[in-house]
Amino acid sequence: MSQLNDVIEQSVRAQDAPFLVAMVGDKDGIKWSGSSGDRAPGQKATPDTVFRIFSMTKAVGSTAAMILMDRGKLDPNTPVEAVIPEFAKIPEFAKIKVLDGFDGATPRLRAPRGKATVRQLATHTSGLVYEFWNPDIAKYLEVTKHPSILSGLKASLFYPLAFDPGERWEYGMGIDWLGQVVEAVDGRKIDQFCREEILDPLKMPDTRFEVEDRMTGRLSSVSIRGEDGKFADYPIAPPSRPEFYGMGHALYSTAPDYMRFLRMYLNKGQLDGKRLLSEKAVETLLSNQIGDIKIGLLKTVVPALTADAEFFPGRKKGHSLAFQRIEEDVPGMRSAGSQFWAGVLNTHFWLDPKKNIAAVLLTQSLPFVEPRFMGVYDRFERAVYAL
Repeated sequence: MSQLNDVIEQSVRAQDAPFLVAMVGDKDGIKWSGSSGDRAPGQKATPDTVFRIFSMTKAVGSTAAMILMDRGKLDPNTPVEAVIPEFAKIPEFAKIKVLDGFDGATPRLRAPRGKATVRQLATHTSGLVYEFWNPDIAKYLEVTKHPSILSGLKASLFYPLAFDPGERWEYGMGIDWLGQVVEAVDGRKIDQFCREEILDPLKMPDTRFEVEDRMTGRLSSVSIRGEDGKFADYPIAPPSRPEFYGMGHALYSTAPDYMRFLRMYLNKGQLDGKRLLSEKAVETLLSNQIGDIKIGLLKTVVPALTADAEFFPGRKKGHSLAFQRIEEDVPGMRSAGSQFWAGVLNTHFWLDPKKNIAAVLLTQSLPFVEPRFMGVYDRFERAVYAL
C-alpha cells in the first residue's frame, strides 16, 4: 500500500496533477484509499472530495437504459426516432442530416443512409460526435452559432451527424440522447430516474445533478496547465438547472460513491443485497457491442482543453453498452474484458472483472489526458496490480 501512497504524493509534489484522490476496491469492499494536495485553496483533498465527473456520467446513463432493457421495456436495436420522433428533426423541422463538409462557410448536408439505434447512441457509433476532436463539427457550431451540448439548452442536442450511423466509432454526445430515450420510455425525468433506480439504491448520497448544500464545502477547484507548465484556476462546471440534464456530463460525485457503482458491476448487478440488474443483463452490457469497428486516436481540436486522446494505443479495444473495453491483457496492468472511461477534468476509472479489481484516480485539471497526467495513471495502475 505504501507504493500507492508514494505514487499519489510524488505526483502531486511534482505537479503532475494539482491534487489527487484515489481508491481501489473489489467486490467485497474498499482495499485502499489515498489523497494528496489541496482540492481548493487552504483545503486538503480528502476521500469525500466532490468532483465534477463529466463523462463518468455516461456509464450511469447507460445503466439507466440497461435497467429498462432488463425489464423488457427497451430494445437496443430500436431506431431512436421510433422512441423520440423529434430525433429525426431539428427545430426547423428538417431531418437531421450528415455533415459532408463545407462549401466555403456553408455546411454541406445530406440524408443519412440509415437510422441511428439505441445501441449506437450508447456505443458512440451513431454519428453524433463532440466538437473537441472533430474539426468539421467544431466549424459547424461556429458558422451556424449552434449551441454546444455543454450549454444545457435542449436545442443543443441537434448536432448534425459526422458520419452515417454504424459506420465507425467516434466519441460524442449520443448518451445525452440516450437519457432522453429513458425519459420517453419510462415517463420520469432522467435525474429522478437515476436517483430512484441507481443512486439511492446503491447508497450514493454525494452523486447528484446539482451540488447540494452538504456537498458545497467539499467541492474541488479546477485547474488548467498553462504554457509555463504551471496550474491556474479555471472555472468550469456543468450548467446548473439546465433545460435538460445531459447524461454525457451532468453529474457530481465522490470516490466512495463511484466505487459503489463500479463494485455493483463486479458483483454482477447487485451490491449489499440490492439488485439493479440481472446477471444476464450485466453480461450483455459488459460485452463488446461494436464488433470489429476499431477505436483509434481522437485528434484534438482544442489543445488547451484536451490532448490527443487514446487509451492503450496500438492495442485492440471495443465498446460495451456503458464503457470502453480493452480486448487483450496488458502486461502488469488490466485484463482483457476490463471496462474503463474518464471525465474531461481527468477523473479516471476502470473495473477488471477477471481480476476482481475496481479503481478510481481523480483530480480536476485540464488538459484532458495530458502526457504528465497519463504518466501518473500508468504508475498508479501498475502499483495497483503489484499489490
